[in-house]
Amino acid sequence: MSKPFDLEAEVRDLAARRDIHDALCRYMRGQDRLDPVLHRSAFHDDAYVDCGLMQGTADEFVAFAQGFLADMAGSQHIIGQVQLDVRGDEASGEVYFYAWHRHQEDGQPKDLVVAGRYVDEYGCRNGEWRIVKRREIIDWARSDVAAD
Repeated sequence: MSKPFDLEAEVRDLAARRDIHDALCRYMRGQDRLDPVLHRSAFHDDAYVDCGLMQGTADEFVAFAQGFLADMAGSQHIIGQVQLDVRGDEASGEVYFYAWHRHQEDGQPKDLVVAGRYVDEYGCRNGEWRIVKRREIIDWARSDVAAD
């Protein structure tokens, strides 16, 4: 016997997925544009981040990431597949990412390419979906002499 279709529940689920994806895009755009306010807007105030190089609050992470990226000649972050499990006002997910960073090493331009995943927990508070907890997992990284 099939479950009856619940249009309201379906719309709430789709809206949550849209709003979580928007938070993910604000996160990436805030990094690439060196915009700490936009970057921070992806997180709830009590969020915790473990990016490997540092663990701490959202404010600590944004300050760390903005400083790290400001030293780069350029960077670009791209979101890959996003798998979400929405449960009312809570959700969890895995987000693939690909990042490129132009940096200097021994006076030579190099390209650092990093691919990995964010394992996240999200919450909807006061109508706003944002990241509550993020763990970054690096699947692979490489640094090559810039070819352009």
